[in-house]
Amino acid sequence: MRERVAIVGVGYTSFRPLSPEVSFREMVFEAACRAYADAGLEPDRVGTFVAVSEDYLEGTSIFDEYVPDQLGAVLKPVQTICQDGITAIASAYLQLATGLFEVALVEGHAKASNVLYPAHIEAFAMDPVFVRPLGLNPRFVAGLEMRSFLAQTGNTEEQVALVVAKNKANALKNPLAAYPALVTAEDVLASRPVATPVKELDIAPFADGAVVLILARESVARTLKSQPVYIRGIGWMQDTPNLDQRDWSQASYAELAGRMAYRQAGIRDPKEEICFAEVDDTFSYKELQHIEALGLARCGEAGVLLSEGYFLPDGPLPVNVSGGSLGNGYLYDASGLRSVLEVVLQLRGQAGERQLPDVRVGLAQSWRGIPTASGGVIILSNE
Repeated sequence: MRERVAIVGVGYTSFRPLSPEVSFREMVFEAACRAYADAGLEPDRVGTFVAVSEDYLEGTSIFDEYVPDQLGAVLKPVQTICQDGITAIASAYLQLATGLFEVALVEGHAKASNVLYPAHIEAFAMDPVFVRPLGLNPRFVAGLEMRSFLAQTGNTEEQVALVVAKNKANALKNPLAAYPALVTAEDVLASRPVATPVKELDIAPFADGAVVLILARESVARTLKSQPVYIRGIGWMQDTPNLDQRDWSQASYAELAGRMAYRQAGIRDPKEEICFAEVDDTFSYKELQHIEALGLARCGEAGVLLSEGYFLPDGPLPVNVSGGSLGNGYLYDASGLRSVLEVVLQLRGQAGERQLPDVRVGLAQSWRGIPTASGGVIILSNE
């Protein structure tokens, strides 16, 4: 029987709109120090390191050359995953499963405040012949997708606006969150149109921050002082980035990654077996789309369940108790690690004022953002 893998250490900074007083190295160093202290081990125990980085966003190529110093990874194996955070965890998980390493570290950060024109960088991911020459802000993709999703499923703009109200209110109990607020669905619907029907408050604002996770094989995890949280299942999927070849109404990447994770975890009915979930809400409609893709609600049912309080912290299936990206801020590829961080804290009973009672199994899901159709799903348990 293959040895299980657990998350044994977590470290993080707060998430802020601006952080001019620190560099990305200092943010990562702070998060790494906390992760090592949480796990109760020294950097020399880590056999392999994974950095979640995108050269275009960092402003320099071969970015993994810039992370070893602050992680204690000098002269150790370090690789960059240019993908969402949960796919990076999968890379570390698979390396541990080979038996070549006992402990792995995954790092992700965002210094979004350094990026003056994020739309210009996102445009590089568009088809260079048929799409990029149009000169459109890439958020037009979200507008088209939201329109298709609502038309095909019957969910409504009013229900999507409730996602924003819920998540920003949840963030009021999260001391790490950058954008907690009390807003109403009416406030969201009245906000400035960006890419109709997407409005300004439907979009998670950017934030700076860092998250570091330490993973270990079960034989090592049992010797450490921290409370291990075990990976029961993990899945990842990459669909086509080509706009003319995708299903605009469904998040097929989330559905397929979810199936992969459920199969490994032995979960047959996620709506009944998952205690709570952290799903990507980079755009508010994505939360409902991802909930349905993951089988946490039937097609066209997510908006109704949300309006009935089903996904509230005191509801049957809490979703984004942390505030999600709408409340915490969008951390680019590190957003998936932030979601996993929240699941770990909840399963450990360390979520403070927002702690959910009697949770045993949690789900985190990530999406890489416009214009991709790729992401990951991870199932974690404290049992």
